[in-house]
Amino acid sequence: MDRAMPPNPATRRAYPTLAQAARVWARIGLLSFGGPAGQIALMHRVLVEEHRWLGERRFLHALNFCMLLPGPEAMQLAVYIGWLMHRTAGGIVAGLLFVLPGVASIMALSWIYALWGDTGALEGLFFGLKAAVLAIVVQALIRIGSRALRNGAMMGVAAASFAAILVFGVPFPAIIAAAGLIGFMGARAGLSAFRAGGGRGKAGAVQVDDTDTLLGDEPPDHAPISAAWAAKTAAAFLALWLVPVAALFLILGPQNVFSRIAGFFSVMAVVTFGGAYAVLAYVAQQAVDTFGWLAPGEMMDGLGMAETTPGPLIMVTQFVGFMGAMRDAGTMPPLVAGTLGGLLTTWVTFVPCFLWIVLGAPFIERLRGNRALSAALTAVTAAVVGVIGNLAVWFGLHVLFGQLRPVAALGLDLDLPVWRTLDPAALVLAVAAMVAVFGFRLGAVAVLAGCAMAGLALRLAGIV
Repeated sequence: MDRAMPPNPATRRAYPTLAQAARVWARIGLLSFGGPAGQIALMHRVLVEEHRWLGERRFLHALNFCMLLPGPEAMQLAVYIGWLMHRTAGGIVAGLLFVLPGVASIMALSWIYALWGDTGALEGLFFGLKAAVLAIVVQALIRIGSRALRNGAMMGVAAASFAAILVFGVPFPAIIAAAGLIGFMGARAGLSAFRAGGGRGKAGAVQVDDTDTLLGDEPPDHAPISAAWAAKTAAAFLALWLVPVAALFLILGPQNVFSRIAGFFSVMAVVTFGGAYAVLAYVAQQAVDTFGWLAPGEMMDGLGMAETTPGPLIMVTQFVGFMGAMRDAGTMPPLVAGTLGGLLTTWVTFVPCFLWIVLGAPFIERLRGNRALSAALTAVTAAVVGVIGNLAVWFGLHVLFGQLRPVAALGLDLDLPVWRTLDPAALVLAVAAMVAVFGFRLGAVAVLAGCAMAGLALRLAGIV
């Protein structure tokens, strides 16, 4: 059943086989540095501009749908386009090749961190990485905001989202659901601010018309699905996802570290909306404050690893699972426990992503002309800008200050900095990273490398 679509005659180009497409996805996976913004730009350049598999509107429609889903939007976008090209098999191949380089890289770095992370040299490197990560998150906030906040209504949605999560601790799902409802109702009411459905604006410099691509402008032949097919597909992916989780709870008990990792990241796969940067805010707060698997500084170290390696930024969750299992290994060798914990985290984080796309994409393809749905997706993307703003503040506070003071009164739920604990060296490095990113427009890898070397120099000099 999973065979390639016939070529679009209008393009006069051969339709790629699954094996040929796999080589393209492997290239994207190996080059996917720089977090979601860079990865989405890379996919646009390769798939839309170079190969013309699909056009601008179709790319943005798929992207906005992926932004609505829980989990990493860049990886899910790869699965969606893989599904468009070669059905379910294409989606699985695209998703796996997008993720595997990051799995291998983060696992290797987790071992290095566990063995030598408390040495002076590595501490200095990661001190510098934290400042660079802060600048990169701010850059992602501005990039996405410039595309999503096209009018006052979208700015209002973003501002309300930011205040709700930062000041009042409103859960992510509630924020995303409210934004989607606002967009949907605004479009139904005919309000001009919700009339267009582009959402993110231009994804790249070259604008490619859908009719001049391999996929064309019509839904693919495999978009119509039966209830029986949907039920079988859902059952298969749910079994791959939840049977291992249930087995861990039954065999090891709910308090075992592997059960807690499987349970937490399975819940995360369902309730964390808004892409990788939004997910990381939730993971960081829960892993640090609730489970105590790692310290705030270690979460920043893990994010630095994920920023400097190919693959989804959400791969930092593998580092979280590794450290949590390693520190509660029981009778198991700590590094073995950490490896299993990291792989378990990756499994329960990414298997649901395939489920959402394979089941949801056929319906979304048939609703590409629905203005109310497009407006809902656009409003969700605006809300995500506010969520990423919260992440930037959270990281900034933990990078620049040694202590935070929680405030929980009159409905407020936030952390305020203790100003006397401001770290001057961290502040100087963060400002330098901002200048490199916004003033000199250096790429993420260059900024990360430069800050890491600066952090190492400060450590060797005895300043940090």
